[in-house]
Parts: sequence; C-alpha cells; structure tokens
Amino acid sequence: MRIGIEAQRVFRKNKHGMDYVVLQEIRELQKTDTDNEYFVYVKPGEDVCLTETANVHIRTVGCPSYPLWEQYALPRAAKRDKVDILHCTSNTAPIFTKGIPLILTLHDIIFLEPRDKKNKSLYQNMGWLYRRLVVPKIIGKCRRIITVSDFERENILNKLQLPAEQVTRIYNGYNEWFAPEAEQDDAYSKYIGERGYFFFLGNTDPKKNTERTLVAYAKYLEQSDIKRKLLVADLSTEYIDGILKAKGIGHIMSHISAPGYIVNTDLPSVYAGAFAFLYTSLRESFGIPLLEAMACDTPVITSNSSSMPEIAGPDAALINPGNSDDIAAMMLKMENDKAFYENQKHAGRERTRLFSWNKTASELLLLYKNVYDETNGMKR
Repeated sequence: MRIGIEAQRVFRKNKHGMDYVVLQEIRELQKTDTDNEYFVYVKPGEDVCLTETANVHIRTVGCPSYPLWEQYALPRAAKRDKVDILHCTSNTAPIFTKGIPLILTLHDIIFLEPRDKKNKSLYQNMGWLYRRLVVPKIIGKCRRIITVSDFERENILNKLQLPAEQVTRIYNGYNEWFAPEAEQDDAYSKYIGERGYFFFLGNTDPKKNTERTLVAYAKYLEQSDIKRKLLVADLSTEYIDGILKAKGIGHIMSHISAPGYIVNTDLPSVYAGAFAFLYTSLRESFGIPLLEAMACDTPVITSNSSSMPEIAGPDAALINPGNSDDIAAMMLKMENDKAFYENQKHAGRERTRLFSWNKTASELLLLYKNVYDETNGMKR
C-alpha cells in the first residue's frame, strides 16, 4: 500500500494534543511496518521531529494558510504521489480528494455543539467555524472515521446519523518515558521550587474549566494545613491573575506558579514531582495527560463527564467539574487520606497497561488494510 498521512502542524515548535497523536502514530508505524510505503505531508516548521526511512517519505508542502494547504496543496501532493489512501488526522480534510479514498480522524465534534461565548480566542473561534463548514461536506466521503473513545464514537454516531461500521474507535497511547523513574529528574525545578504541588494543565478554552479549578484551589487553601502550591501550565500569569481578581481571590496568586508553556521533554519530571494532577475539564474526547500522569505514579483528579471516566478507569478519583466544592473536597481527601492516595497511585499504574502507541499503530494498520482491500474489491 501507498499510504498518505496528513500531519500538517507536526513541525511547529509548540505542539498540542492532535500534533502529538499523529507524531507518535507515525513514529510507531515507522518502527513496526516495513511492508508498506508512507507519505507524510507537513507544513514547514522549525521542529523537524521526523526523519525519512526507506519506506517513509516526508513531504514538506508550503502554502500560506491552513484552508488553502488542506483544500488545495494536500490533495495535489497526494495525487502526485499516487497514494492508495489518504488519512487526515486533525478533524478536517479536503472536500475534493481527486479520487483518493479518505480516512478521517475525528477526535471530537465539539464544533457542532453550542459555542461558549466566553471564548475570545480568534484562533480557536476560526478553527471552530472552519470545521463547522467543512466537516459536514466530507463526512459522507470518508471510507472510515476514526475516533479516540467509546464516548466520542457514540456521540458521532448519534449526532451525525452515521452507520456503525463507518466509525471505528482506536484509543491513543502514551510515551514510554512517562514512568515512575521520572521522579529522579529535577527538570520540574525550572517551573516550581519544590515537589509535592498540584499540577493543572489548561488553556484559555472554557472547556478546560480553569475558573472553577482556581476557585476550588482557593477553597482547598482555606481548609488545608499543608497548603500545597499549584503549578499551572500553558496560561500566563496575567490571565490567571485576571481570573483571580474577578473572583475576589487575588490573594492566592502567591501560591501559584505559572511558567507558561512546558516543553514536552520536561513533562515526565513535572508529573512525577506533583502530589496530584488536576484534569478537571468540562469535556474531553480522550485525555492523554491522564495516562501520562498515572504512568508517572501520580494520582489524578478528573471529571465524571465525557470520556474521562472511560480513560481514567472505574477506580479513578472522579469529581463533578461544574462544582468547585467537589474539586476542593477531592484535593483535601487526597491530602488527608493516605490509604486512598496510595490506592489511587496503584489504580492509575494498572490502568495505563491497557494503552500503548504500539497497540494504536497495530489497529491503524489493520484499518488501512481493510479500506485498501474494500477499495480494490478484496475480502479480508
């Protein structure tokens, strides 16, 4: 097979969730599959994190904007390489693929849900609008749609009224360097002074539930004898300070460290140095950070909504993300109940055994073969 994989943003320096997913999928396919030929389509960028091998070719395709790159440059390049399948990995795809069978990874369909008016990010709002325009036009053309959790699969099937056989769930994995041994690395000290902090990974998207999490932290501080610090990634001090002042809790800023973006290579140490990881989103389609934290032997406090109970497992410390009192109570329980805390570490460690990038790549390859055989009139 000649397989095309869209990885448009994988060379950008500050990667985010979908970028890391396709990067790890490609790396794992590169290690495990030498029988098929791959063509990986990327935009130019400063972090050249993939290298070519005998059967994996990196195609750097330039174009001034995301829509033009995807709708014009990508299908043109794929046609030139005579690929048998084109796998678009980031929720959207070309409307016209020049006759190439299309596979789409649809991580979520948040763009079809009501938009939170609090979101002032132009980048996020434009992405929401673009997906809302494009995805309905390509859904019917996709030979398969991949999504990343059973929760999201049911959501897609119900809201888009698709046949069950068109939508496949393939779980994400996590990298093997997220492990208890990361505690021996002191990279966390670039971001906060000492171990034993709460760690929160957020951004400005309202679904990350930053406001309620900060309010919960203030309530935790009121009742805790230890008063652990809070490390917040991916948000500026100014942004956090604005929320705290609006909520009347500006005095807690001295307990918070907000270094901004934390490079991925430092994250194992940051997780391992934390007392607990707060993943209190209102909605997630998967939640790789849950696996990363648990793999580092760090207990997680996560939401009882969307995919998070599915990924974190039946023994997870679940909270109602809409209730700051509930979040604060779980933080205090982690701190005050040593047996509960140790049980959470054990449960998390066991849960991560169900997930790996190798398993993800194996299931992807099987799906590619099935689509190829169907397209060419063969039965598997």
